[in-house]
Amino acid sequence: MTHVSYAFSVIAAPAPAGWTFVQNGTTGIVGLETVIISPTLALMFDRPQNDPLQLNGFSVWGAFWHFETNTVSPVSLISDSFCGSGGFLSNGTMVSVGGNAVESPATEPDADGRMMIRLLEPCTDPNGVGCTIFEDAATLHLTTTRWYPSSLRIFDGSLMVIGGIHETTSFYNNDSVSSFEFFPPKDNGVARPSAFLERSLPVNLFPRGFSLPDGRVFMIANNQTIIYDIEAKTETILPDIPNGVRVTNPFDGTATLLPLSPPLYTPEILVCGGSNSSDTTPPDQHSSQDPASDQCSRIVVTPEGIQRGWIVERMPEGRVMPEMILLPDGRVLIINGAATGYASIGSVRDPIGNSNADHAVLRPVLYDPNAPLGQRFSNDGLPSSEIARVYHSTVTLTPNGNIFVAGSNPNQNPGVVNNTKFHTEFRAEYLNPPYMSVARPELHNVPATLPFNHTFTVDVTMPPGLEARNVQVALVDLGFSTHAFHSSQRLIFMHALLSPNHDSITITTPPNNRVYPPGPAWIFITVDGITSTGTHVLIGNGQAPPVQDQGIPLKL
Repeated sequence: MTHVSYAFSVIAAPAPAGWTFVQNGTTGIVGLETVIISPTLALMFDRPQNDPLQLNGFSVWGAFWHFETNTVSPVSLISDSFCGSGGFLSNGTMVSVGGNAVESPATEPDADGRMMIRLLEPCTDPNGVGCTIFEDAATLHLTTTRWYPSSLRIFDGSLMVIGGIHETTSFYNNDSVSSFEFFPPKDNGVARPSAFLERSLPVNLFPRGFSLPDGRVFMIANNQTIIYDIEAKTETILPDIPNGVRVTNPFDGTATLLPLSPPLYTPEILVCGGSNSSDTTPPDQHSSQDPASDQCSRIVVTPEGIQRGWIVERMPEGRVMPEMILLPDGRVLIINGAATGYASIGSVRDPIGNSNADHAVLRPVLYDPNAPLGQRFSNDGLPSSEIARVYHSTVTLTPNGNIFVAGSNPNQNPGVVNNTKFHTEFRAEYLNPPYMSVARPELHNVPATLPFNHTFTVDVTMPPGLEARNVQVALVDLGFSTHAFHSSQRLIFMHALLSPNHDSITITTPPNNRVYPPGPAWIFITVDGITSTGTHVLIGNGQAPPVQDQGIPLKL
């Protein structure tokens, strides 16, 4: 049997083309929130603003993107989802939380979205037929109003909702929701106050949260970090991000939990971009021309790693509002954003139209977590996009294995804005990795539901010319993209054995529901640098949350 390597390095594929950007279709709404809901569909949310996509004579602010046809279809919503968040539960239900107050009742009926919970049950029709979002303000709502919150699936399959602001703000968080809550509710429906969210004001909108392999949560807001123990209801203060770099809205950098590998699944957090500016400076003294930070900071979340602290690296350029995508081979794609300025709209000096940022960064960069320090960044062979993706942009890995990019609209409502440098953007594009141009391995007969700590064998088809010297099997949560962050994004390398004749592979799922919070996932196999399409599965028992612990504990 061939043992699978967990190394992040990639062996060159047989004569592939290079990386390419391809524009294909228009989204009909601004894709400022994007989540993959099935092998054929992404769901996008915008705000009520007279977008061109209509339903029953009204513009809509929800849409399905169809990967097979690169077309869009309208999704009916009741409440304003603008600048909310979301994720999946353990049973596969998609949950959208929070949003904005009523914006355009005269032209596009919308209800106050700040306390709303929107549910989409698993969508099995490839075209989204019959797939509708359920809303009921009377019976299904948060404990308080939340605009600009974050969300995170946790070990019991519930969704944790973090922070936000009660009312509209022009820049800083000046009416903070300094609390956590859960869906389904815990604590008899009472939100948990957070000293961390109070300390990290006023630059702490869209806090970054990550489920650690022991079930605790690593959080970032402003330049501060903690570990929050959901079960003990305690927080442990960790070292600040170095050099005064602030990374949450409106000073948006981005962050990710790096890929986890057996047997230890040692967690590491990578934080990139943002701003070195002071959070005590009035907004009108900031400028769209203030340079973004080029700093990346990385920490190993173990007692020894925390004592060692953050290790600082430098991107090829500064970025505010970038986003990071975990690729199935373990590398990290950093994409989108601007080289100067801030997030939010029309609140700093020297605005570009209404944009608080300028100098869009059009060329992505790759980060190899396993390369030596100082050699991890590369943009060799990566193209530049023709489309600026600044505030209100999204990006996601797709089930096809390429990267879908949409949105950008740093403009004031109401209406679509076209006569400015950073106009309302409806063009969709894909960033295609080299493997999209060659024959690719395929997995067959993968079970739709997989328990934890479970070993199973599936068929695999190998294209001619692949020697299978390096084989990786990745379990990926594609996450929920909005505002320079990918909530719940996660990649677990699974132990696997390839048969001697390369026609089957035996895979072992993660040991328990804390290493991978139970819920939807995608399985990709990468062979000698060539990645398959993803196979959609449900990890765990498939029950509605909260679920009991499953699998076996980690051996420490």
